Amino acid sequence: MVRIYTKDGCPYCAAAMDDMDARGVGYDEINLSAHPGRIPEIEKLTGRRLVPVIVRDDGAVTSGWQGGG
Repeated sequence: MVRIYTKDGCPYCAAAMDDMDARGVGYDEINLSAHPGRIPEIEKLTGRRLVPVIVRDDGAVTSGWQGGG
């Protein structure tokens, strides 16, 4: 299961989730608009406030969205 940090109105977040849905990848969405207290988590992971942040099962972290892969 992948964890993805998103925010309301983010087209890159929506595209990332659409891609995962199309590929059958399960994910747990953490919407930072609804849970702003979790923003420090992405700052710790990436050093910045850019969504989406995708954390794979193996611990690899991707910040931003450039398309599927």
